Amino acid sequence: MNFEEAKKKAVKLSEEINYHNDRYYNHDDPEISDFEYDMLLRELEDIEADYPELVTPDSPTQRVGGSKGEKFSPVTHTVPMESLHDSFSPDEIRDFDRRVREVIDAPEYVVEPKFDGLSVSCEYRNGVFVRGSTRGDGTTGEDVTDNLMTIKSLPKRLKNAPAFLEVRGEVYMSVATFERIVAEQENNGEKPFKNPRNAAAGSLRQKDAKITAKRDLDIFVFNIQAVEGFEPLTHVQSLNYLTELGFPTAFYNSYDNIDDVLTEIERIDAHRGDLPCDIDGAVVKVNNLADREILGSTAKFPRWAEAYKYPPEEKETELLDIEINVGRTGALTPVGIFKPVLLAGTTVSRATLHNEDFIREKGINIGDTVLIRKAGEIIPEVLSLVKHGGNTVPYEFPEFCPSCGSKVIREEGEAALRCTNTDCPAQLLRHLIHFVSRDAMDIDGLGPALLEQLLNSGLIKSFIDLYKLKAEPIAQLERMGEKSADNIIRAIEKSKQAEIYRLVYALGIRHIGEKAAKLLCEHFLSIDKLFEASVEEISAIDGYGEIMAQSVYDYFSLEGTKHLITQLRELGVVMKPLEAKEKVGAFLGKIFVLTGTLPTMSRKEASAIIEQNGGKTSSSVSKKTDYVLAGEDAGSKLTKAQSLGVTIISEAEFLDMIN
Repeated sequence: MNFEEAKKKAVKLSEEINYHNDRYYNHDDPEISDFEYDMLLRELEDIEADYPELVTPDSPTQRVGGSKGEKFSPVTHTVPMESLHDSFSPDEIRDFDRRVREVIDAPEYVVEPKFDGLSVSCEYRNGVFVRGSTRGDGTTGEDVTDNLMTIKSLPKRLKNAPAFLEVRGEVYMSVATFERIVAEQENNGEKPFKNPRNAAAGSLRQKDAKITAKRDLDIFVFNIQAVEGFEPLTHVQSLNYLTELGFPTAFYNSYDNIDDVLTEIERIDAHRGDLPCDIDGAVVKVNNLADREILGSTAKFPRWAEAYKYPPEEKETELLDIEINVGRTGALTPVGIFKPVLLAGTTVSRATLHNEDFIREKGINIGDTVLIRKAGEIIPEVLSLVKHGGNTVPYEFPEFCPSCGSKVIREEGEAALRCTNTDCPAQLLRHLIHFVSRDAMDIDGLGPALLEQLLNSGLIKSFIDLYKLKAEPIAQLERMGEKSADNIIRAIEKSKQAEIYRLVYALGIRHIGEKAAKLLCEHFLSIDKLFEASVEEISAIDGYGEIMAQSVYDYFSLEGTKHLITQLRELGVVMKPLEAKEKVGAFLGKIFVLTGTLPTMSRKEASAIIEQNGGKTSSSVSKKTDYVLAGEDAGSKLTKAQSLGVTIISEAEFLDMIN
């Protein structure tokens, strides 16, 4: 491509990478796989290599992708927390070795696993852990000391410690913990974490350290950032020192030639399944610390280290069967049962097939050979059909619920089949799990296993019965006792004081998540007003559409709902009405939609300004939209705004409106 084409492509790639950086680092919710992101970054690097004049200080190739967040106090790192340059082939690792040998004679390398977690700095004074922070943008991170204190494997006091020590490590969630939490989230009808890295990052960046403590995070420490009273000569010496002080460190080996380095990279890959956590590659580092000083760093990467990223692994396997799981809302989800295959270090034998449409579109039958992939995700995905098995026929979904035998239906506009029986046993357990969950009534100690015991023993038949429970029969259950039973009863009593929106969310109204429940209660303030609300009044709430409004109206029109609320009140559930909050500001009552890239601020910053000034933001343009704040390369939202006659403003006009 010529210069102008390269310039245009570089701008587009930078914007796309910055967007995905924001999703990954600041929201812990990536929309693409690590491999897809790496390929975008590599494409930009190649363009900048061909046209060095296109390299700018703010290019994603020149800086760490994260930023300091707004939840926590900022921490300026005394030693920059650099990123690593990635390689994707043995030849690229040999190129790294060649670059090192141009400066250093006979270098020695250390090879370590590359953990897939959240990088942190931990500071100790006289052996006492005093502060911990995230990497952020490499220069400034977030103070997450309280949350790091909950990690059991991180030493809080060191014996024979130096006056000051700062170490760098990677916080991770073990595969076992991740699978347990995802199972709980799926049973609860919640959106499950995508992978252990996101789960770890989201857990560490909680404002409430009690939530972090429940997530069972762990850490590996892999570097000394700064130290007083100890002067290691090599990286291996520093790792041995960290191990002696009580820090958890990973296995590592040193080598004096690149062939052995590549052999070790392959060995680590082969043993990925033996590790308690996810790794996405291996890291090669120059061992001698004096050599590192000579090699130095670029604006973003140290020249003395290189990361080797393992490619996403794809394998063929046979689909042996399809099982149907019934969710909290009655949705029937097909789960593929595969011939076990080793994929990315773990044995895979199950994967969701999403819904009927997915199976039809892929043309998948039981007995077929399919291609599956696990690209940085614990839960594998089916990519495509490889070949049909002998005499296979299309899979037919059941007409009746496998849990209760009731008729199943597929409503217009929905992909999922649904059980019509609200008393379906499978739905009841998942409904109970949802009702007691942290974001709903937050009844601590009532986990899925105990709820199942309560159901099987006949102590409860609905969540109403939770408020009728006594401690004595709970204490008689397996693995329970008087103290545990008393704690459960106290937690149930405490939940009676929960905010009204938590109860509305806990009721499990279709299409109504936690945010929608809060919006509903902020608008109508009390349960009683919800019984009187019309579809039109509900749909007037910003963020509500016709389907959500109809779902709320239908639920509160049922005689059963009125009886349910009456019972809860009689049992002491408070349902205290919310107090109306007086809103003020230049954008009071105004709805904004943001699109494109703004000249001087991110969409997140603009959204915060709008909300601080009494306005609201929406993700889609409609007749209710007051303004579309448009930047460069605005897409379909701008087109729709123009067709609806919505006022379109620039960043400059937006700032003038504030002033």
